[in-house]
Amino acid sequence: MTMRSTLFALALAGGGVAATASDLQPVVEAPAGAVRGSAVGGIRVFKGIPYAKPPVGSLRWRPPVPLDRWPGTREASEFGPACVQPQSDKLTTIYSEPPMPVSEDCLTLNVWTPDEARGVPVLVWIHGGSLLTGSSREPLYDGTELARRGVVVVSINYRLGVLGWLAHPDLTRESPQDISGNYGLLDQIAALHWIRDNIAAFGGNPSEVTIAGESAGGLSGLLLMSSPYARGLFQRAILQSSYMIALPELKRSVFSVPSWQATGKMLQGGLRAPDLAAMRRMDAQAITDASAKLGFAPLPAVDGKVLPRQMVDTFDAGEQAPVPVVAGFNQGEIRSLRMLLAKPAKDAAEYEAAIRERYGDLADRFLALYPAADQAESMLAATRDALYGWTAERVVRQQAAQGLPSYLYLFDHGYPAADAAGYHAHHASELPYVFGTFARTPPLWPKIPDSEAERALSAAMTDYWASFARGGQPVAAGAPSWPSYAPGQRYMLFAERPEPASHLMPGMFAFNELVMCRRRADRKVGWNWNVGLAAPKPVASMSSECAPPNP
Repeated sequence: MTMRSTLFALALAGGGVAATASDLQPVVEAPAGAVRGSAVGGIRVFKGIPYAKPPVGSLRWRPPVPLDRWPGTREASEFGPACVQPQSDKLTTIYSEPPMPVSEDCLTLNVWTPDEARGVPVLVWIHGGSLLTGSSREPLYDGTELARRGVVVVSINYRLGVLGWLAHPDLTRESPQDISGNYGLLDQIAALHWIRDNIAAFGGNPSEVTIAGESAGGLSGLLLMSSPYARGLFQRAILQSSYMIALPELKRSVFSVPSWQATGKMLQGGLRAPDLAAMRRMDAQAITDASAKLGFAPLPAVDGKVLPRQMVDTFDAGEQAPVPVVAGFNQGEIRSLRMLLAKPAKDAAEYEAAIRERYGDLADRFLALYPAADQAESMLAATRDALYGWTAERVVRQQAAQGLPSYLYLFDHGYPAADAAGYHAHHASELPYVFGTFARTPPLWPKIPDSEAERALSAAMTDYWASFARGGQPVAAGAPSWPSYAPGQRYMLFAERPEPASHLMPGMFAFNELVMCRRRADRKVGWNWNVGLAAPKPVASMSSECAPPNP
């Protein structure tokens, strides 16, 4: 237990002072309206606060609309429903949660704030789930331990699946800005506006906001850094297992992918809906399930306004948000995401031949990093690096190049249950350590031992994350100083304990940067999951614009 959490516990129990009803059910008078929450252990919690009008009926597939101030005092002791997403009664993966309430009326947020907080920094958590599933109400994301470190924690919902990311020519024509899609991203931006306008009433500082998220939440962080619509709404970013993929464009085909509004038109045909009005009348769960079965995979789209250009282009032009960052990934990302892997070759010789065919003059470099001698491990590593490793180092490099404090990490921690199941340091496995929620993981998640060593690693990670939100520098009591990426390409390794290191996975970043550069210039295929045995035929060596970056 940290000194801060000890003091909170003593304050709750101490002095023989009985807690009053107002202590246990605190009321906050915010500009949006009054809310009544709950309090425990020195932390006040407010759940299910709406930040925009329900996006239902005629507001389906429209940008979020601000709420009028509500009358009276709103009860905020229960989480709001999750946004509509595919449902299942079966627990099929380590990420599966028991069914939770869902609704199209889901644009809510939750606040954890220390007692007596005044002007403290804010950390905004954006959940993952491939933009298709997930919710701020998941037990894994409980903000109590982070709030004990002196930050206000806010977790948000945003529209998912077809309801959050559909583009369509008719929707584009409806829009005064001549765009459509990206409604889930606009929800996140609306939540940040609400936080700017209201968080001071909860003890937060609206001028000291850190956005944070994992997987699709990390992708969301990149999108927010890339969008001029979000500029100035946050001052720092934490990007966990984010991925800077090639995106579809709203009105034209790129990378051999149809325009995103053409994809929406094709989905309409698959749904056998005569027009947009009919799609708006469809039951929210029914259209979500049907769209998923038809293969609709929600994606952001470059629309020229909310997202002016491809993320890589925005970052290369230096037009991203000029904010300090923490970014990193996990050693075993793909061990729990094997659906991303291509069908394996029958033996090492076939593997090497396929790589040489698909990578051409880059084949030797690929095979040096991901050798044929251990095809299974090589493909796990190659897919991990192309998606998550390259992205993390690219973002940190580019922010550091602007003179901004930037911090890279690799989570490579295992424990008996996870390692025995083949899930060493799997995708999202850092989350219970960051949030201190060992006892609140999903039912099939490998059980984390309640040991002194595990608790110590978690306490350090929670400290690092909270201190970065407080002042832009990750520090932890009793743990090593986390060095900035530059100079020296330094990073923090989270294995049995935090360990500073340098030159993460030599050659990994330079190789993947070169592949991305060629594919971006060629514009015939994206640089997403087309890795290794799933890679397309190679593009020819380009000009010096695609020379390997400095190692």
